[in-house]
Amino acid sequence: MDYLLQLAADPAAWVALVTLVAMEIVLGIDNLIFISILTNKLPAQHRTKARRIGIGLALIMRLGLLGTIAIIVTLTQPIFSVFGHPFSWRDLILISGGLFLVWKATKEIHHNVDPDPGSDMFETSKVSIGFGAAIVQILMLDLVFSIDSIITAVGMTEHIPIMIIAVIAAVTVMLLAADPLAKFIEANPTVVMLALGFLIMIGMTLIAEGFGAHVPKGYVYAAMAFSSGIEVLNMMVRRASRKKGAH
Repeated sequence: MDYLLQLAADPAAWVALVTLVAMEIVLGIDNLIFISILTNKLPAQHRTKARRIGIGLALIMRLGLLGTIAIIVTLTQPIFSVFGHPFSWRDLILISGGLFLVWKATKEIHHNVDPDPGSDMFETSKVSIGFGAAIVQILMLDLVFSIDSIITAVGMTEHIPIMIIAVIAAVTVMLLAADPLAKFIEANPTVVMLALGFLIMIGMTLIAEGFGAHVPKGYVYAAMAFSSGIEVLNMMVRRASRKKGAH
């Protein structure tokens, strides 16, 4: 109790908390885009439930990982080398998650571009997915983003209560934003393609990070913000054109 009171009275702890909450929310955007696109392929009556279960399990997973933080920190230790370049468990997890994101986004783009793709390696003839399959895929990406998020948090503060509050705040924002974002993406088909492009960029960033090439997150999110701004302008132009046509 005394430890918590001392922490609450420490201005540096409050700065760390605000910074970490903001960072966790920004990192959660990647996860939220994937969840929104994936759950939109479910029957309408199951989408909200799938989002809530997926995000709820993400919260449990992140809190569980915080409980094993001593083990999480060791994931950054090299376990083998290839041509002199060391790889850790974190690197392997990031590479695997990045490859999965790139594959999944490419599959969805292929399905959206080709209205009659037929039977191929992407199996795009199956428009919808099962509820259980959606939850499993959400958890797979949750694990990747959670481990990356926890390791980043450890680098910013050593106080577990601050990490817990930041994780709960970020997941709460994700929970509140999930349905509006998914409905917005569903109502605007061009936004779907933009979001899939974001997923490919995020996937490539994860792969690059796994191979030791640090990509500043600010560049990635600046590119996403710029592209989103252009798409908003395109939506305004299309809306104005429809109004002209109606008149």
